[in-house]
Amino acid sequence: MRWQSYSLRSLTSPSHHSRRLPHQPAPTRSRPPRQSASAAAAMAFEKIKVANPIVEMDGDEMTRVFWQSIKDKLIFPFLDLDIKYFDLGVLHRDATDDKVTVEAAEATLKYNVAIKCATITPDEDRVKEFNLKQMWRSPNGTIRNIINGTVFREPIICKNVPKLVPGWTKPICIGRHAFGDQYRATDAVLKGPGKLRLVFEGKDETVDLEVFNFTGAGGVAMAMYNTDESIRGFAEASMAIAYEKKWPLYLSTKNTILKKYDGR
Repeated sequence: MRWQSYSLRSLTSPSHHSRRLPHQPAPTRSRPPRQSASAAAAMAFEKIKVANPIVEMDGDEMTRVFWQSIKDKLIFPFLDLDIKYFDLGVLHRDATDDKVTVEAAEATLKYNVAIKCATITPDEDRVKEFNLKQMWRSPNGTIRNIINGTVFREPIICKNVPKLVPGWTKPICIGRHAFGDQYRATDAVLKGPGKLRLVFEGKDETVDLEVFNFTGAGGVAMAMYNTDESIRGFAEASMAIAYEKKWPLYLSTKNTILKKYDGR
């Protein structure tokens, strides 16, 4: 008994003439090369030309990897961008004495739009790990102080991602005054007994306040500040976003304790 080979098409076709003999080569069909979904979608239309430049601030560790993947898959195939790139990785900040952070903030003021990745604010362990020149301040704090910005945080709503609190029908947007305060505070460790004073040498007057009289082994101290211009800017930004979203606006302070600072 001799076996005959058949193509799948011959077994499903009503025609008997599609039978393939043993020495007959199988028909070949050309297939288009496989493409990623993003590449295939990008071929369907021309890239969108973005009119104005965008400031890009690269970050540290895995953030760089994630952000590069996002750009390659979701941004570059579809948008034609003029990117002003700044490397805010901790090693490059250290190499430039943190000047790159200032340059990135100034570029943000110039071009109005910036995307920033997560960055490392070094502590003592990080200074040793990366062999840094010094313990550089938070780049977020530096940028916010230069642009006098307000930080607004709100959740990204996705229909296929269940909400943690199902009863919340609308998201909550939280605005935080990001100028001065703890991001630009001066703190110190104090040894032994002594008096802590806060002195302001003004143009017309000098203010000298006794903060605390240390009688034991010492402790810690911190001084921070804010400006009337920044406080007013924070209020205007909060009002503007509430008006834009048509949401109610609430202000939370600790003015019962910090009567002059938060009461301002």
